[in-house]
Amino acid sequence: MGYRYAVIGTGRQGLSAAYDLARFGSAEQILLCDINLETAQKGAEKLRTLLSQEIFKPVSLDAENRHQLHETLKGVDSSISAVPFTLNLGITQTAIDSKTNLCDLGGHTDTVRKQLALDKSAKSSGITIVPDCGMGPGLNISLGVLAMSFIKNPINLFIWDGGLPLNPVPPWNYISTFNINGLTNEYEGPAWFIRDGKPTLVPCLGEVEELDFPAPLGRLEAAVTAGGLSTAPWSFAGKLQRLENKTLRYPGHWQTFQAFQQLGLFDQTPATINEKSFIPREIFHALLQPEISSNQVRDICIIRARCEGETDGNKTVCTLDLSETYDAEFTAMEKFTGWHASMVAILSAQKKLPEGAIPIEIALTGQLLMGEAKKRDWNIRNNTL
Repeated sequence: MGYRYAVIGTGRQGLSAAYDLARFGSAEQILLCDINLETAQKGAEKLRTLLSQEIFKPVSLDAENRHQLHETLKGVDSSISAVPFTLNLGITQTAIDSKTNLCDLGGHTDTVRKQLALDKSAKSSGITIVPDCGMGPGLNISLGVLAMSFIKNPINLFIWDGGLPLNPVPPWNYISTFNINGLTNEYEGPAWFIRDGKPTLVPCLGEVEELDFPAPLGRLEAAVTAGGLSTAPWSFAGKLQRLENKTLRYPGHWQTFQAFQQLGLFDQTPATINEKSFIPREIFHALLQPEISSNQVRDICIIRARCEGETDGNKTVCTLDLSETYDAEFTAMEKFTGWHASMVAILSAQKKLPEGAIPIEIALTGQLLMGEAKKRDWNIRNNTL
């Protein structure tokens, strides 16, 4: 007997998650829920064509309508929220009431804290809640947890990740794969790392470093950005001496965006010119978005996790690399984001994750990630010295 799933929000990431659920989740039915029924119907038709399965059911759903949401989730084994983070706390409360496992694409650490505070209620309902799935935060942290598992006494963990155009076009050498406001929020910061064993605030866009990757990427630059570690700095405080996450871009990107930041173009405080008021960030987005957007996203995503520590008295370093590229149906970002959430939803339905509201760094063990990655033909390159 199969499982029933619900995907709330059937945009690009939601559809990618539903595709993965259908392939690996022993799905009996997948509800494609969207406030726009036509969007859900088009998504269902695409997935039926791709997979030759009749398990996709479009559903008109306003995720802010708690009664409607409760009625939709009743009898669903696992659900995925792929809507803006502002809705996730209410969705979490409704999932607990309807006794439905839930994971989401997160994006806001303060909201995640409120969700995790519902741990006792989730346990009482016998379900698993895992916020902040996706590429980063999410898969990047899971790869870091896997790297830690190869070292008996992990001390430092460094994570780098990024989504990039496979064929960069100057002057931007970048392509937008998610909401531009989310990009600016990541660049504005600040970020939380672990330093000297304690959570520490770190300014964004600084501490630029160079890293080399196999072709076609070559040399990339990494800089501090916000939000990529979610709650991990607090989960691993006192267990790790250092925990850091930086975002990867082609050379020159960080210098350009540091200049934008210094000009005040990230600001949301109104400015005035000739007695007319405007928001600098809105102008910045309006000018930048068309320059970095494309109807055809040909991207590559890369995550590297490096753990330093000791094993049986010997210094040990484990470096893991994982990459994904676009195909005819899904972008690399959609795969890393949607499929990571799908993994968690499937494992929750199968009762392979602990009950309660659990941060991703605790929920998905390295062993579980390795098993799920293998199913999806993800080649995690391991260099342990």
